[in-house]
Amino acid sequence: MKQYIKRHSVTVAVVLGILAAGTGVFVYSGVYNIGADDHHTRPVLAIMQILRERSVHARSKDLTVPDLNDPQLILKGAGQYAAMCTECHLAPGKKDSEIRPGLYPQPPNLSQVRIDPKDEFWVIKHGIKMSAMPAWGSSHDDATIWSMVAFLQKLPEMTPAQYKDIIAKAPPDEDMEMDGDHEHAHDHPDASQPSGMAMPAGAASMAMPSSSQ
Repeated sequence: MKQYIKRHSVTVAVVLGILAAGTGVFVYSGVYNIGADDHHTRPVLAIMQILRERSVHARSKDLTVPDLNDPQLILKGAGQYAAMCTECHLAPGKKDSEIRPGLYPQPPNLSQVRIDPKDEFWVIKHGIKMSAMPAWGSSHDDATIWSMVAFLQKLPEMTPAQYKDIIAKAPPDEDMEMDGDHEHAHDHPDASQPSGMAMPAGAASMAMPSSSQ
């Protein structure tokens, strides 16, 4: 029995060694195309989507959600969204942007999907590795991030005119203002340009997980 276990252990060790060596050769060979215009195979993409969604949900499930129906919170979030997110996540009446077609994975159109608020908060705050989604928690406090979540919960219900109206009324992005970016803090181009043609200040993206992608 002991001899069987020993032989079995040696076999497992050899197999693992071969797999490790093969992985090393694959990685260092450069054969894998890392370009964003060369998409993953369907099985690989499915695995990555499941991993991402489960990872986010496992870390967000214990968050306490504030009152997301607070009008002032929603209004503040509108300004944040216009300043930071529409180039990748679009807005009512905005069909596409210059940067969005080249992003992979493709960010969800947040004017058309509603994401669980806990997951949404976590992703906005911490970002997503190997994507265009930054960790906004490094420059924005939790209260500001919750304001964005509050706005995003209402966004799918908005018409282009309603979106334009709330952006025009939104307060400036104080976090950007403190960084000296006054143009981004005070000018919400979405409110002054025709719907669908807006070029919001700040082209950073927020690639959020969504089962609707």
